[in-house]
This record gives sequence, structure tokens and C-alpha cells, in this order.
Amino acid sequence: MLKTYTYPKYHYQRPPELDAVGARRPVLIVGAGPVGLTAALDCHLHGIPAIVIDDDDTVSVGSRGLCYAKRALEVLDRVGVGQAVVDKGVEWNVGRTFFREKEVYSFNLLPEPDHKRPGMINLQQYYLEEYLVNRCNEVGIEIRWKNKVVSVTPADDRVSLQVETADGVYGIECDWLIVCDGARSPIRTMMGLDIDGKIFMDRFLIADVVMKADFPAERWFWFDPPFHPNQSVLLHREADNVWRIDFQLGWDADPQAEKQPERVIPRIQAMLGKDREFELEWVSVYTFQCRRMNRFNHGRVMFAGDAAHQVSPFGARGANSGVQDTDNLIWKLKLVIDGKAPSELLDTYSDERCWAADENILNSTRSTDFITPKSNASKQIRTAVLQLAQKHAFARKLVNSGRLSVPAYYTGSALNTPDSDSFAGMMEPGAPMDDAPVRVNGHDPADQWLLDHVGNRFQALLFADDVATLDGSQLRALAEGGGGQFPVQPVVITPGSKAVPGILTLQDVKGRFAQRYDARDGTVYLARPDQHVAARWRSLDLASIRAAVLRATCNA
Repeated sequence: MLKTYTYPKYHYQRPPELDAVGARRPVLIVGAGPVGLTAALDCHLHGIPAIVIDDDDTVSVGSRGLCYAKRALEVLDRVGVGQAVVDKGVEWNVGRTFFREKEVYSFNLLPEPDHKRPGMINLQQYYLEEYLVNRCNEVGIEIRWKNKVVSVTPADDRVSLQVETADGVYGIECDWLIVCDGARSPIRTMMGLDIDGKIFMDRFLIADVVMKADFPAERWFWFDPPFHPNQSVLLHREADNVWRIDFQLGWDADPQAEKQPERVIPRIQAMLGKDREFELEWVSVYTFQCRRMNRFNHGRVMFAGDAAHQVSPFGARGANSGVQDTDNLIWKLKLVIDGKAPSELLDTYSDERCWAADENILNSTRSTDFITPKSNASKQIRTAVLQLAQKHAFARKLVNSGRLSVPAYYTGSALNTPDSDSFAGMMEPGAPMDDAPVRVNGHDPADQWLLDHVGNRFQALLFADDVATLDGSQLRALAEGGGGQFPVQPVVITPGSKAVPGILTLQDVKGRFAQRYDARDGTVYLARPDQHVAARWRSLDLASIRAAVLRATCNA
């Protein structure tokens, strides 16, 4: 018998508010899934005390959010679980698309050389949640298991909650509430908030199958395969000899009947052959939804992840986008809590992440329209595209079995300072920062990475051909108050091996920073706490940096 996952059980503890009136909490987070737990760890990094509330006592059942893209892995690195995910997960870069029995299209996600993280890691969601819970326990974040929120009452200066437990109902108040309670979001319903969009009239079966197979670690997608005619099938490899198979069923399929082993097993046998030994680990039936809330912030209540937006699973945009929500939100919330930024900064959380959600929904809708044609004419067009793609490169660009998750570029954000100098490349204001191999302060080891030294604060990255030419007094002035009330950490990046005393110095060991950031002697990048570019210049000017930081915090 092949090994299957053993779900941990987390212990309920009697909340102190049942016995006495508790103090108001700075932040409560509802939902102990990947998004809520990542938010809690990010709060910890920023010195925000946060409590997580969840109505369950274990991790999610089944693979669910399976594919974690490079940008999400970089965020998970920042909160302390990225390496565990990479070590356990299955790295892949190649995807293949088949029409009937022939391959018609393939792609390779492999990024440019010299990035710390791969294009994609496959790992069952229960492992990610377990690693996040373990990390929360390590750093002392309180998670209240088997605590169910039954009412939410927002006010101008606080949010009041009623929470149900096995020992009774208690009340608790917080300054800020972060809602990560999933696609059906009870709190969104309690607050009478709408979520608008489209539900696609189709059903898909997910089967997590435990088996030993020598298939490569690639994403395989079939249109109209002989083992499942007139429908589509997706195959992914996961950890522990688990394989994820998605079967398109059609809208008329009975969800309960299709989940029964006597219906699932023959489908898998038709695909893999009757001699293949396997066990079912998890089975589910789902429909596509592409929807989002009109705004993600409502006074002192912020929504993130599936509670705020939903997309189809083809493209791996759900959990990846949710993790990036928290990446955008928490540093802004910290500044508002500390009185260093007005509450309008939280409006930019909604603005930037709504834009990202719209991009995800657009790509997800296009994928879904191609996978599930809505008319005979649409299906005929798709068939023609797939047939042409076997021989003609132009048609392969039209094949859409799921455009995979990419990070959002906030190029239209009001927080950006527009370029005043000429630059080439992708690292424009609003862009997520590219990684590069570096050596720290001129010392070994050389296998370190730029993004491991960027984030959680405003930083000015100054590129210098020769550090001996730098003005140390300017760098010290920057660190002591270059952003006005916001100290900005100076980071010197140089191709040489000499370090600036007292200043973090990164050696651009392979020239990748200079290449990717179009950096030459004197170039300066202002990095936001979430590793997005806020501004860039060809020379260091404290007044320009100060103005850009004020703009990036809604203080301008």
C-alpha cells in the first residue's frame, strides 16, 4: 500500500474572553488557509500582533491549490516557509497540450538563468498549510482552532465579532479585521457585500491518485482524448507519488454520483490502463467561477484571497494571487497602524489588487472559454486551431489550456513616481523586482540572492562601479532619514568585491542585476516593502527619494 498523507489535528483551547472581557486586539485574521496564515506571518515580520481564527482543526483536505508560482515562492521565502515548499514539492517547467492523441503545443516556464526559485512548484495545499502553521507556532502567533465567527459589526474605530466555540459564544474586538475565509466567505455575507462575475456552466472532477508512475514532472493537458472523448483532461504530478487528474464532465453531470469510486475508477483506468495500480486519495467535483468584490477594503475590514476574488483553477491564479494580496496589504496596514500613513493607503491595496484580480479574471475567462466552448461554432473554431497547431506555429499561440500565473505589475499605481530618466528593461515603477545572484559584503558564500536582502522596509539600491567613489555621508543621511519620517535602508550593489563599511553591500557576481535593472554607475532604485519598484533614477538625490517615499505612502 502506498503512503498517504496523515492529517494533523490541532487543539482547541478555551479562549480567555469566555471568562473575562478581553482587551481590544490590533488585528484579527479569519481563516487559517494559505492566505490567512501568510498574512499572520507577514504581520509578525512587521511587528503587528495578530490572532488567527478558524472554525476547523486541521489543514485543507485534498490537493486544492496545487501550483505555486515563482512570485508566490518569493513571498513564502520572506515569511519563512519557501524552502520547505521547494524541498517537498515537485519542480516543473514544461507543459504539453494534446489534441486527441497528438501533441500540438508545449511551453517552458523556465525563467532566465540565475534566479533562486523555479517557474513552478507542485505541492498539495495541505503541506503548505502545515508548514505555515508550524512557522506560526515557531514565532508565537496564536491560532484559535474550532472558533467560528457568527457575527461581525464594523464601526468607525473598531470591529466587533461574536465567536462560537464548544464552550459558548464570546465577543472580541479588533482595530482591523482581515477576512480570508474562502470563496463562500460567511463574513462577506454577514456584511451584505456583493461579489460580481460569472459562473461557468460546466463541471470538473478532481481525483488525487496515489500511484507509482514514471511520467515526467510536466503539466499534460488533453483536448478530446480517446480515453475521455469530447472532453478535456489535465494531469499533474505532486509529492509522495500523488498525481492530480482533472476530468471535464459537462454541466449535466450529477456531482454526487460522479464522486463515487464506481464512476471515478473506470475513468482513471481508461486513461492509465487497467494494469496500473493506484489508490484514490481525494475526489471532488467543482465548477468554474470568475468573480470579485467591487472593493477589497471596507472601513476597517479588508478582504483577501478567495474571499475577495475567484478564478478557475486552470492557470494556478487562485492561491498565488491570494498570497500576493497579503504581500501588498500588510506593509500598508503597518504604516496606517503606526500613524505614518493615512487610511487612504489602504485604498491603494484595493486599487492595486483589484487591478491584479481583473487581469487574472480576464486570463482565466479566456482559458475557460477555450476549454469549454459555449456553442458548436466555438467548438469548431477550437478544433480548427488545435488541428492547425500541429503543423503551424502561428496557431500554437491561440491554444489556451490555461495561461499560468504571473505577478502583477502595478504600473498604473498612484504610488509610483514616474521615470524622469531613460531606462530599458522590465523593472519600471510598479514592477515586481527580479532576482539576481549576489555575494554579501564581499564574503562567501556566493550562493545568495538579491531578494533575500530586499523587502519589509523601504530600501534604496545604489549601483556603483567602484564603491570608493561613494559619498558615505549621503548614505548615512539616507539611512537616518532619507525618506523624512521613513528611514530608507541604503543597499550598495557593485560588480567589485569591496564593501562599504556599515552599509549592506551586495556584489553583482554574474552581472545579472546590472543586466536586469539596466543599471550603470550611479543608478538608484527605490524598493517598496513588498519588493516592487517604487521609483528609479540615474543618480542619487535625497530630495527625490524623500518625495518618492512620501508618494508611495500617500503622504505627498
